[in-house]
Amino acid sequence: MQTGLITIDTLRYAVYNAPRGRRRLFALGSELGQRYLAPTDRLIGIIGAEGSGKSTLIRGLFPGLELTNDDDGVNNRLTPLFDFTEGDFFAQHTYHIDMRYEMAFHQMWEIVEAVNRVIQAGRRVVIEHFDLIYKNLGYNAQIIFAIGEEVRVFRPSIFGPSPLEVKRSVDENLRYRLMAHSAEDIVGHILKREYGYKPSALHSDIRHGFVIGFPAKPDFSIPELEERVRRVVEDNVAIRPDDGDFIRVGEEKIYCTGKRIHVKTSGQIEHFRLLNEFRYDPIAKQYLLVGIVGREEIDGFNELPPPQDVDHKEDEEQ
Repeated sequence: MQTGLITIDTLRYAVYNAPRGRRRLFALGSELGQRYLAPTDRLIGIIGAEGSGKSTLIRGLFPGLELTNDDDGVNNRLTPLFDFTEGDFFAQHTYHIDMRYEMAFHQMWEIVEAVNRVIQAGRRVVIEHFDLIYKNLGYNAQIIFAIGEEVRVFRPSIFGPSPLEVKRSVDENLRYRLMAHSAEDIVGHILKREYGYKPSALHSDIRHGFVIGFPAKPDFSIPELEERVRRVVEDNVAIRPDDGDFIRVGEEKIYCTGKRIHVKTSGQIEHFRLLNEFRYDPIAKQYLLVGIVGREEIDGFNELPPPQDVDHKEDEEQ
């Protein structure tokens, strides 16, 4: 217990790659909740742009918490925060409020008053778009979860960081995550349609890119695959949510559990490329295909040793 308390008390910020599928984001939220949330946290700030995955992250952080509204407009229930009274023995412990949604129906002073009433009664409030209430509230959250290209966790002090600074920071790099996700889905679809490869269980995230793993070394040409993807990018087709867990890339229907985390058209994917060699992970025993977007080079890959052909016959016999 003491180790956990020290970790919380001394945390400045932590940074994680923001996964793009619903299950991966649920899993990350659950991990962050166990690692950084304390029972005494009463004010939690959530920061991020529309469609960045805030609602999914919140569901991972707080399983069972009913959101009053999310960016998909699925949950449109009345906000119980405004009906809270300290004498209500059966009142819930944790409340959610979406500032962008509530500001359309309540004055700022009403929202601030309701938040303060709940916090002073020892209950917890999770505030989505916390940057919109910060100045009027007059004090910072005890912990902030911000999502853009990365998920960042902050324990602010009276010296900062300001939620406004956090908001600017995550908004600046979100576009790389949208580009990478769209490119990843296009690559996966072409692999399945043109080469007969089923989606791999191993999908991972890197800065400005993605990783797809294969249990055996694929026999397709990486430059050829890259060229096929670039044709889709050059066609500048629309990318839009479809029914269920699907998106449309032009007329192609593609399975995706993070269907709002995309650029609007394929032409918005900037400087797409694939590393021209598979990288082998000897622990996971996977051959890794790495895709990158944007101009900035990815830290670390230049230092990686070149891939080597590995004889897996002994592993298969075992």
